[in-house]
Amino acid sequence: MLDHLEFATPEPKRIAGATSDWELVIGLEVHAQVSSNAKLFSGASTTFGAEPNSNVAFVDAAMPGMLPVINEFCVAQAVKTGLGLKAAINLFSAFDRKNYFYPDLPQGYQISQLYHPIVGEGEIIVDMGPGVARRVRIERIHLEQDAGKSIHDMDPNMSFVDFNRTGVALMEIVSRPDIRGPEEAAAYVSKLRQIMRYLGTCDGNMQNGNLRADVNVSVCKPGDYERFMETGDFGVLGTRCEIKNMNSLRFIQQAIEYEARRQIGIIEDGGKIVQETRLYDPDKGETRSMRSKEEAHDYRYFPDPDLLPLEIEQAWVDQIGAAMPELPDAKKARFVKEMGLSEYDAGVLTAEVENADYFEAVAGGRDGKMAANWVINELFGRLNKEGLTVETSPISAAQLGGIIDLIAKGDISGKIAKDLFEIVWTEGGEPAEIVEARGMKQVTDLGAIEAAVDEIIAANPAQVEKAKANPKLAGWFVGQVLKATGGKANPAAVNELVAKKLGL
Repeated sequence: MLDHLEFATPEPKRIAGATSDWELVIGLEVHAQVSSNAKLFSGASTTFGAEPNSNVAFVDAAMPGMLPVINEFCVAQAVKTGLGLKAAINLFSAFDRKNYFYPDLPQGYQISQLYHPIVGEGEIIVDMGPGVARRVRIERIHLEQDAGKSIHDMDPNMSFVDFNRTGVALMEIVSRPDIRGPEEAAAYVSKLRQIMRYLGTCDGNMQNGNLRADVNVSVCKPGDYERFMETGDFGVLGTRCEIKNMNSLRFIQQAIEYEARRQIGIIEDGGKIVQETRLYDPDKGETRSMRSKEEAHDYRYFPDPDLLPLEIEQAWVDQIGAAMPELPDAKKARFVKEMGLSEYDAGVLTAEVENADYFEAVAGGRDGKMAANWVINELFGRLNKEGLTVETSPISAAQLGGIIDLIAKGDISGKIAKDLFEIVWTEGGEPAEIVEARGMKQVTDLGAIEAAVDEIIAANPAQVEKAKANPKLAGWFVGQVLKATGGKANPAAVNELVAKKLGL
C-alpha cells in the first residue's frame, strides 16, 4: 500500500479582502448513485435513458400496501465503498423517513439513514502535487433513495414528472470541513470518483447526475481553522452556505471562488452571513439564494416503520474486504516501485481504472518504462486527438504489446514502430505478420549497413572533412544512411559504423 504518512500539507487558499486576508473552509456532501441493476427497495431497473416512467415498480410509485424490501447488493456496495475509504463499518444501522412534499416524491417522504448510518468515519488522501496531499476526513456514508425528476420545459402550461429515478440507491458521503480551497474541493471529488470507479460501486458519471455534490463554504480569518481543530468549536469557522447539486468539477471551483468573495464582501461591509441554501448559475458565474435556514423544511425524521434495523455480520464484511480490488494509490505506488515509472507517469496511467488495466496488459512481461512511454505518448495522444477512450481504441493491448516486442527483439526501429502503429490503428492486424508481409524488418546485417555507410562517405568528401572538424555533424551521415535504407537500418549500428569510419 502507498504510505501517505509523509507528505506536505498544502497551504490553504487565501483571499485578500479590503481589510484583511481570509481563508476558506469547505465541506462536501457527495451523492453517489450505487452501481446496481435494481433500485434500493424494489426490483425496478436503474437503466439510464429509458422511456419516462418505464422503470417504476409499485413501491416506487407509492401504491397503497406496497412495502420496501432492501436490496442486499446495494448494502454490499456501500460497505465496499466504506472499506475503500478506510472507514468504520457499522454492523447495526437503521433507516429513517425524511418527510417533505414535492411532485417528484410520490411517497411524500425519502427513506434515508440519519441517526444510524451504514458507514462511519474514514478518510481520503487528496494528492495536490508530488509529495503534497491533504488528508480529508470522512464523517459518514449513509444509504438513501433518490427522488424523481420534474420536467418544466416540455409544455408552457404544465409540468411533468418522471419516476424512473425514484428509489434508485444513493450513497451520501459526508466530509468534515477539511478542504481549504476550490482546487482541493475539485481534487477531492475527483479522487472519490476514482476510488469508487476502481471499486465498481459508482460509475462516477457526473453528466448523467450519477455523482453530484452539495458544497458547504464559509470564510474565516487565518488561524481560526487551527483553533477549530484544537477545540472542535464550529463557531470560529464562520457561517456556512450550501451550494446544491453541483455536477461539474469546473463549476464546483467557480462556485466556491464566487461564494467566498461574496461572503467576504458582506462581512467587510459590516453585514452578516445568513446560513442558507444556494444554487450556482454557470451562465452568470454566480450563486443565488434558494432558501434560508429559517425557510428550510422541518423534515420530521423518524424510524421507518416498514423496515427493520439493518444488522450485518463481521464475517460478511470481511468477505467483501477480501475480494477488494487494488485501489489507485496502491497501484500507483506499485507502478513506481516495480516498474520504475515516475510519479507523474504512474499518476496518468492510474487516473482511470480502464487505463490502468490496459497499461498492465501491455506491460505484462515487458519493460515497464517502454510500455508506459508507448501507452501515454502514442496511444493516449492519439485517443485524445480522435476523441476516443481505451475501451473504443482501435489498437488492443495485445497489439500494442506486439509492437513493443518487435522493438525489444530488434526486428524494427522506433521509427518503423510508429509507422507500424499507424497501420495497426487504421487497418488492424497482427504486428509481427504485418512486418513480415510488408518487408518492414530492420536491417541488422552489418555488412549491408557498412556498404551503405561507405557509399555515403565516398560520395560526400567535403561533408567528411566538416564532420571530422565538428563531430556533431556525423548525425548527417546517420540520417543519410537511414534514408538510403528506407529507415530499416539499425540506428545503433549505423551510429557506431559512422563514428568508426570517420575516426571520431
